[in-house]
Amino acid sequence: MTEVQRILDQMDRAFSGDAWHGPSLMLLLDGLVAENASKHPIGGAHSIWELVHHLGAWHKIVHQRLRGEPVEVTSETDWPPVWDASEVAWKRAVESLAESYSRLRKSVEGLQVDQLEEKPAGNKYSRYLTLHGIVQHDLYHAGQIALLKKALG
Repeated sequence: MTEVQRILDQMDRAFSGDAWHGPSLMLLLDGLVAENASKHPIGGAHSIWELVHHLGAWHKIVHQRLRGEPVEVTSETDWPPVWDASEVAWKRAVESLAESYSRLRKSVEGLQVDQLEEKPAGNKYSRYLTLHGIVQHDLYHAGQIALLKKALG
């Protein structure tokens, strides 16, 4: 197994696979309804829906950065707002998260091992650190989602 394959394995386990730590991100979102996803059961914390938008945004940002595209991260690109709290919009948000992950994953599949240590143009981190960072980011926010679900009851 190459290092790229190992990174893909970790990405998949965190996002939708069999993670040793507990439920993957998509498993945590399974069965959630819009009403609960939009609630703020912990004061000062983001809602699950806001976290889903944030995670999708960072999948897109990392995808662009891996390709050497400059990305300016503003507060709105970092935390895209939830404008419509309908069930249709919630399903669309989860689908968009899955699509952004799929695009990122395809980009990683195309990498060669020797490209991992490169810093794409305009990036301060190597692809290796960036990819491990997105796995850590997904897991960090999956933990927050698990806590928010418990707080919802």
